[in-house]
Amino acid sequence: TSALDAYDLPGAASEIQAFIDALNNWYIRRSRDRFWGPEGGGQGDPDAYDTLYTVLTTFTRVAAPFLPMIMEDIYGGLTGGDSVHLQSWPEPNELPEDPDLVSRMDQIREAASMALRLREDAGLRVRLPLSSVTIAGKDASDLTEVAELLAEEINVHDVILTEDIGELANLSLRPNGNILGPRLGGDVQKVFAAAKRGDWVLIAEEQIEIAGHILSLDEYELALEPNDPVSTASLRSNESVVVLDLEITPALEAEGAARDLIRTIQQARKDADLEVTDRIEVEVSWSPADVEGIKAHEAVIMAAVLAHRISWLPGKPQPEVKLIVS
Repeated sequence: TSALDAYDLPGAASEIQAFIDALNNWYIRRSRDRFWGPEGGGQGDPDAYDTLYTVLTTFTRVAAPFLPMIMEDIYGGLTGGDSVHLQSWPEPNELPEDPDLVSRMDQIREAASMALRLREDAGLRVRLPLSSVTIAGKDASDLTEVAELLAEEINVHDVILTEDIGELANLSLRPNGNILGPRLGGDVQKVFAAAKRGDWVLIAEEQIEIAGHILSLDEYELALEPNDPVSTASLRSNESVVVLDLEITPALEAEGAARDLIRTIQQARKDADLEVTDRIEVEVSWSPADVEGIKAHEAVIMAAVLAHRISWLPGKPQPEVKLIVS
């Protein structure tokens, strides 16, 4: 609304695009079980549908000036009512406000993004579970309510929240040479040298005392520098870090292989054009190194692929599956 009132069409469009990304990749994707119901039984959570209906009918009114035909089709399909272009513009006070929840979700989404980047850099596929992730820093304990979302998103068993950064990272000073150069002249090099040594002090009103000079807030940046960049990344707030436990145990390897098998069976279901609710029997021809460790997750595999029986047969190092519709 603010952007449109200022005739800032690109700014308004970017807000719409960011919202679609958050809605689709977080709320809808992470709520699939709530929409489908237990084991895809079709009895979804009414609150999930109610929330999504409210979100979509509000969003279509906001996006209608940019996507008039698409929003008309969606709004009409949802409501069966008049044109979306005849509806009132949404008012912010129509919906409850919870800035603390928004802040916590922003932190969790950023922590997930950083953790997934660490996984990728370490060459660890997402379906391979890890033991734990740690978020350390200011107000980390406030994330308890949404910690389970992080565990599921990045596939870890435990989320550890602590206010103590300890030896995980150090706060480093980055002087702004473009501003300091004209003001300090040759002394700017002394400031950079002192910053590199860590020889500075944060004093009142967010000022920095360094090399005999006082730097104001616009003349520097503070950044958390991870001591182990392989397993640790700092969040944009520079008040917290996320740390992945990258140790892979045989038990984790077996669990990861079971998740890979789920993916293989799901793809086979898709290729066979099965209905989402079709129950199946599965024959798995596979001879991995730790087949007994993988079989320990049989109940989880069966629940995920809607199978009431799995037959394990000798086979190749990579699994081959045969589906029988029950």
